[in-house]
Amino acid sequence: MIKNYLTIAWRSLTKNKVFSFINIFGLAIGLTCCMLISAYIYQEVTYDTYPANAKNIYRVGLHLTENAGVTDFALVDAAVGQGIKNNIPGVVSSTRISGRGSVYVKYDDKLFKEEHFSIADSNFLAMFSLPLIQGDGRSALVSPNSVVITSQTAKKYFGSESAIGKTLVLQGERDLKVTGVIDKVPDNSHFHYDAFISKSTYPSKRETWSNISFYTYLQLNNGADAKKIEAQFPALVLKYAAPEIQNDMGVSLAEAQKSVNTFRFFLMPLTDIHLHSATKFEMEPNGDIHYVYIFSALAAFILLLACINFMNLSTASSVKRAKEVGIRKVMGSLKSSLISQFLTESVVVTALAMVIGLMLVYFALPYFNALAGKQFEMGLFVSFKSIAIEVFLVLLVGIIAGIYPAFFLSSFKVLNVLKGNSSAGPAKRNFLRSGLVVFQFFISTSLIIATMVVYRQLNYMQNIKLGYDKEQVLVINDAYSLGNNIDAFKQQLLRDPRVANATVTGSVPGAANMDGTQIYAKEFNDKQEHKEIHTNIYHVEDSYLATLGIKMAIGRNFSSASPADSSAVVINEALVREIGWGNTDPIGKTIVRSGQHEFKVVGVVKDFHYKSAKEKIAPLMFLPGRSNMLMAVKVHSADIAPFLTDVKKQWDSFRATAPFSYSFLDEQYAALYSAEQRTGKIFTSFAFVAVIIASLGLFGLAAFSIRQRVKEIGIRKVLGASSGTITGMLSTEFLKLVGIAIVVSVPVTWYAMYKWLQDFAYRVEISWWVFVLAGFIAILVAFVTVSFQSVRAALANPVKSLRSE
Repeated sequence: MIKNYLTIAWRSLTKNKVFSFINIFGLAIGLTCCMLISAYIYQEVTYDTYPANAKNIYRVGLHLTENAGVTDFALVDAAVGQGIKNNIPGVVSSTRISGRGSVYVKYDDKLFKEEHFSIADSNFLAMFSLPLIQGDGRSALVSPNSVVITSQTAKKYFGSESAIGKTLVLQGERDLKVTGVIDKVPDNSHFHYDAFISKSTYPSKRETWSNISFYTYLQLNNGADAKKIEAQFPALVLKYAAPEIQNDMGVSLAEAQKSVNTFRFFLMPLTDIHLHSATKFEMEPNGDIHYVYIFSALAAFILLLACINFMNLSTASSVKRAKEVGIRKVMGSLKSSLISQFLTESVVVTALAMVIGLMLVYFALPYFNALAGKQFEMGLFVSFKSIAIEVFLVLLVGIIAGIYPAFFLSSFKVLNVLKGNSSAGPAKRNFLRSGLVVFQFFISTSLIIATMVVYRQLNYMQNIKLGYDKEQVLVINDAYSLGNNIDAFKQQLLRDPRVANATVTGSVPGAANMDGTQIYAKEFNDKQEHKEIHTNIYHVEDSYLATLGIKMAIGRNFSSASPADSSAVVINEALVREIGWGNTDPIGKTIVRSGQHEFKVVGVVKDFHYKSAKEKIAPLMFLPGRSNMLMAVKVHSADIAPFLTDVKKQWDSFRATAPFSYSFLDEQYAALYSAEQRTGKIFTSFAFVAVIIASLGLFGLAAFSIRQRVKEIGIRKVLGASSGTITGMLSTEFLKLVGIAIVVSVPVTWYAMYKWLQDFAYRVEISWWVFVLAGFIAILVAFVTVSFQSVRAALANPVKSLRSE
């Protein structure tokens, strides 16, 4: 019986080649998109599940109420983890890690700039189940100046030689002995370091509670209640952090103890970090659970659109199979047998589509990896587990896509079809098919609108008035490697007529900056007016503002030529508002920072976006002095290439210990939105696919409807109707369905995008023309799709359509 079903199914497919191709290809595209998106979602939701005790590991974060808002930090101070373990039962162990930043590492004559070296406690690798493939995991990170590296890093430095016992030179600091090698940190981890330096290499003179310095993790006992452990944190803040705040800020103990309400530690499950954390200073950009939901819905919708296509195309071809059904019923076939036959055909089509889909995945995977920033391999889709899921998906999709056509085709009345009447049946069936097309274009139009809003927001953030000049600002890395020649190098650059200005700094807009402090205004003596706020700090030269084109609002810049300005400070307008000086002149007022250091305000700069435009502009103060990490150079030459060549020659002439490395400030700013850009590209790509699939569905319904009305069209032509009139008549019916879809999609998509935009502090308005343009695109796509069928029917010879009457 099954063999007979399969034989008939294959004959049916080969007999209707065009419809079969569209059916199979439409499903193949849907399955391809579904598999790719599913792989993306699977990796996102399995982040940090690889440690053996992942469900019991929590990261300690800091919840700080400041500046009329709340900020969550991913880091806490050095003493917090061990302090919690020592004071609260139920905590098995604690461990810490911190990024080392950019360093140059040398072995023999090999010199590499490393961005992913870290400092870790001796038990870090054990807690995160990162076994050593060389060395002893129990002792590898115990001794000072020891380091554990990944196998890829070991190969880079040592080739095929054993890494154990080899010495890496941390340039300008110390020698590190390789004591262990791990394979690698799994891809689905919220951190990816290439080396782990023992924490004992950098001993702390005094470990405190009231700052931020380490990513700290706790492993709890099985069954321990994280909420109950969190409830004991305020007592620890009162006991340990408050006295430190008292000494640091120069306030009374009673004032410092108020911090127990604003300075709170919290626990975040390890497996929630990637998708649910919105803290400052994450080790890597996180994912977003909302995007997982969006892409899950997108995968489901695309697959559903493909199934709807199958239904419409199958019913569209029913005219050709009506007499077959009638004859088989006369010959004694039961309705159940016919249903089984058509479901078998559906599963066969889906199976073929799956095979083609896997082939499409193979060819599309490199592009999808580049688009999504992932490293998926084809083996993921052909593993035993994946094949089992794909077989189940074939059966599921085959039944879902084929159930309606099976019942539809098997329900034809014998007398009607043998007389040549292959009508679709009651109006409710036509209503169902029309409803499916409305649903398809509702999804498609919604995706078009959403894509346009996403790109408008990205374009807005990238072109917003930043308040500083990011164009043609060369950022030279590792300025410290010039040593005592740094000022001479700077002066030599300034003599170049192509250089407008230059400054040595550790901070430029758009780059991560962890330097910040608590401050308050000294002039406020009334306790009710005493207000501590958090501010970011830039240590800069007096040439910094001019180099970056940052404008003064009031007051002046500090001067390196004035000794009195060593305690001067320039602040931004946001700090003026937050500290409580909004209605007064801040010039001459005093700011007190942690450590009880006082600074006199000499100037206020206009607010500028020194972080992503997703965030509200926060308080910032510029302090005299500099970090020698970077040099920013304002260039006013249109021909950058020869200028860079000359700068490199000058750099080499000063015998810098690091190779010449640079970037441009506008590129750094654009990189702030790489995650949003990547998401937008993924969204756009699959939205385009959804529109194509919806068009195929409309093609199917148009073919179905026109075949039903072929004799009506012939009669109209005989009575004098023009081809244009007939084309318009046939097209209008379908355009009405698309119009309904557009009307429904507008309020739904407006609300969804309005909610999405709330994540951005600075955002575009959702303009009316977005909906008009999206509707026009949907109508144009529908018109082109339907017109192909309508024009062909209108141009057909009416004699052929009437001959069989």
